Amino acid sequence: MNNKRNVAALDRCASQDSLDELSLDDYWKEVENIHQSSGSDAEQQDEVQLKVPDEGEQEEAWLAEAGLATLFDESVAVPEDTMSLLSTLTRTQAAAVQRRVETVKQTLRKKNKQHQVPDVRDIFKPPSSQGEKVGQAGSVCENGEGIAARSETHVDLEASFSEQALVYKEGTKGGGAPSDADDKLPTFRIPREKTGTTKVGDLGPADMKKVQRLALIEMTALFDTASIDLKAHKAVKLKFKESGLFGVPLSTLLEQDQKRVPGTKVPLILQRLISRIEEEGLDTEGLLRIPGVATRVKAMCLELEVKFYEGTFAWETLKQHDAASVLKLFIRELPHPLLTVEHLSAFTSVLKLPTRKQQLQALNLLVLLLPQASRDTLKVLLEFFERVIDHKEQNKMTLNNVAMVMAPNIFMFKGFRHKISEQQEFNMASEMANIVRLLIRYQNLLWTIPKFIMDQVRKQNMENQKKMSRDRAMRKILKKMAYDREKSDKQEKNPGDGAQGFIRVQAPQFSKISMAVQLTNDLQASDILARFVNQESGHPVKREDISLYEVGGNISERCLDEEAYMKDLMELNPSADWVIRPVQR
Repeated sequence: MNNKRNVAALDRCASQDSLDELSLDDYWKEVENIHQSSGSDAEQQDEVQLKVPDEGEQEEAWLAEAGLATLFDESVAVPEDTMSLLSTLTRTQAAAVQRRVETVKQTLRKKNKQHQVPDVRDIFKPPSSQGEKVGQAGSVCENGEGIAARSETHVDLEASFSEQALVYKEGTKGGGAPSDADDKLPTFRIPREKTGTTKVGDLGPADMKKVQRLALIEMTALFDTASIDLKAHKAVKLKFKESGLFGVPLSTLLEQDQKRVPGTKVPLILQRLISRIEEEGLDTEGLLRIPGVATRVKAMCLELEVKFYEGTFAWETLKQHDAASVLKLFIRELPHPLLTVEHLSAFTSVLKLPTRKQQLQALNLLVLLLPQASRDTLKVLLEFFERVIDHKEQNKMTLNNVAMVMAPNIFMFKGFRHKISEQQEFNMASEMANIVRLLIRYQNLLWTIPKFIMDQVRKQNMENQKKMSRDRAMRKILKKMAYDREKSDKQEKNPGDGAQGFIRVQAPQFSKISMAVQLTNDLQASDILARFVNQESGHPVKREDISLYEVGGNISERCLDEEAYMKDLMELNPSADWVIRPVQR
């Protein structure tokens, strides 16, 4: 291990985007602590085994995950759903899909399989006709004008990231290597959108599934523009512990916790460990860096396994550095890595992208792709790390320090360390520390759903609604539908409703079940909530305990940003209902 540190001191400058201004000593010390804490008498269990997909298998799995299995297997899913998704794709997204369909076709031909694979030319329209739709769905001008001229610290969420990257590649200004110092990481600005920013957790499950499919296609297209080939791995299914705290899958932990505390999204043991560390204050020098006493940490873990759910564990006996060591042990003992086996190679490839902005855009898409349990747990950890960094003057733990200490715990999951060489581990060290650093610093940006993806989701929903309308017509209710549609159109065009009149806000879970609100140019969601609090007389309602939702029309449901302008939202989704609900914590 000392040899690794000596090599790091000599060769740091050779590592791409390395932490040049700081030693990686903290990283290697943490790795050494991890090795020392892994005693030979520790409980043995199967380690995750990674499987590299065969030729064509990765592309088939990718198409299936993207909801496009029908492009290589006609027996899967519904063709109309596939076409509604394809109709929303930008040029770069469509090109990414087309490459993978071609690869599957070639592989199947090599294997001489009798398999019906649609011709790619039948799936994608010619560029001339497709380009017009791309401009609408992806909010990207055909010639890319306006994208290249934007500020380097301006994060454009309206235009497809891969389209922006393509414009950059085709001749926009270059830039130097991203700087590494804490105080030199740029502050990226997200312009306020009049219809409101959409955060992870704001959407219902149906729309979130569409977001993840689009995020996968967009992420792949983004890496394609930089000619980066992502090799996704699959975790071979093994038998893991079915109960307990350490070495248990996140899904199993949450099932246990939800039986005790319904609605739990982050493991209770992790929440309690963070609380214990914060109870002692975050000014402690070397917090997270200085390890606890190994024998004591092991004993505490065994005791927690027995007493945590019984509520008899004496938390006051758990010292702060020991608690931090238990927290790190919990993370790295997860059977599957927090960032998932499937997307781990994409996370580690992010720094190959040419600009810091593209790196953050890729991380944004990867966060959206994580399973909810992993994403929610990661967010709680990053928020905790940020609070630790807020006390850096006292605890001496800067952004770089925390990132270097936590990187091996997040990336070097159980079993992975035994599958790579020392040289590979060294090459990955600064990259992993940098990824954790970006996740901590830009977490608020990374948990935002880009507007261009939201626009694509809305368009998909509209296409699906047209299909449903056709199905209903086939059930011989065409006349009634025509009458309803005509009546609805008249109401929407009525100048007394919507733009110049009133909207009705529903609140079925409160005593004041609805109220009429006059629609003005400057009316925001926050104004409606404030008015509701003032008028609710049945039970006192606190402003922070309620949210306004957009329901129906071209979205399933969406919790509104309080700064969203209602008139702009009405124009975007004229058929929506507006509903006040209690905040789901």
